[in-house]
Amino acid sequence: MTAPVIVWLRRDLRLADQAAFRAAAESGAPVIPVFILDDETAGARRRGGASRWWLHHSLESLGAALTACGSRLVLRRGAAPGALASLVAQTGADTIHALRHEEPWWRAAEAEVARGKARLCLHDGNYLAPPGSVRTGGGQLYRIYTPFWRALQQQLPPPPPTPAPRRLRAPDAWPQTDSLADWRLLPQRPDWAGGLREAWTPGEAGANRALAAFVTHAGRYGEARNHPASPGTSRLSPHLHHGEISAASVWHRLADAGGSVASFLGELGWRDYAQTIIRQFPDYGETPARAMFARFGWRSGQAAASDLAAWQQGRTGYPIVDAGMRQLWVSGWMHNRVRMIAASFLVKHLLIDWRRGERWFWDTLVDADYASNAVNWQWIAGSGVDANMFPRIMAPLTQSVKFAAAAYIRHWVPELRAFDDEAIHDPPPGTKGYAERLIGHRAARERALAAYARVKA
Repeated sequence: MTAPVIVWLRRDLRLADQAAFRAAAESGAPVIPVFILDDETAGARRRGGASRWWLHHSLESLGAALTACGSRLVLRRGAAPGALASLVAQTGADTIHALRHEEPWWRAAEAEVARGKARLCLHDGNYLAPPGSVRTGGGQLYRIYTPFWRALQQQLPPPPPTPAPRRLRAPDAWPQTDSLADWRLLPQRPDWAGGLREAWTPGEAGANRALAAFVTHAGRYGEARNHPASPGTSRLSPHLHHGEISAASVWHRLADAGGSVASFLGELGWRDYAQTIIRQFPDYGETPARAMFARFGWRSGQAAASDLAAWQQGRTGYPIVDAGMRQLWVSGWMHNRVRMIAASFLVKHLLIDWRRGERWFWDTLVDADYASNAVNWQWIAGSGVDANMFPRIMAPLTQSVKFAAAAYIRHWVPELRAFDDEAIHDPPPGTKGYAERLIGHRAARERALAAYARVKA
């Protein structure tokens, strides 16, 4: 009797171009796909609410796809190393196939699983190149994006994507599985996920539809991506984060799109770059890379807490910021340009620690990714190894006008719908139903520069 093999799934919820499934299928052994809801190993980095909503639907989609292949998805809950050890003991499996992950908690879990009875075979496949493979001439990992991207391009294109297996051999007896509904990943009461349901279709099929839609205008990405009122972005980030589509599949579909698609391919490269940063700095989501920011004079106390709540709720008095924060709350996603404006506002206008914003995004984004989220927030704060300089402070009103955000604001801030395209960016004080500004731009800039000067002294 042939021992079965386990496919351990995490952020790789697809069948096509999935090296762990391919290796398991090619082994000829019975295949047991398993997803473990592991809040214990992740600790404080357990999935946020929006990500858990997405996970529920992505697992439903993957389960249906596996059924069509003559297989099924086994669900377990608990610390992954223990859950896998139990599954190995129950099934007699001698091999565990999985895609490699760079999050520090997953690297620790992989090391523990590798010490178990079954052989752990780790594969690459969630990024353009294997994390850690892009190195300087001296063999060091890069810390700055631009030279990293140049070096990464020398390894591109990635290998062509491989098709999904048509059939997976089933074991003689399936191990016990949890019920997905019992995990209660979906919101109970109140049901806050209506906007998410309207905006997204999680799962591998949804990812492929999103890619097909983006192909039609990918050549205009470089010009269109900065305009939040236009459908210029790919909206692939949550699908990529959950591994419903591989970066290689996206690259090969888009590489010949022409126009300014190179700008988007560079964004795929930024995902790879973020992985190499957390490999070097595992606590990048918690600790500023530049030591001076550990003693920065972030505001605290009741006034700061009130301002943080206003920012979270989209009540800052700056329409472009408020529109972005409301879009985030309703849809679990925010336009990339507006993410920068909203993040800069929190850090520099409100002088609130970037980690407070990072954690809010972690809970509310459907594409909440430890590496990308941490790298992007440290870039905005000026505290990262490759970052925007802190004194470069975005002016929300200027950004709103420059990138023609009137229609975007009108959609997400309905109390300003009566304003024309010129006035909506900067409504007068006392506008009925709309929040007063938390602070003026000039005053905020002066306060931020003074705080920066003190920490540099």
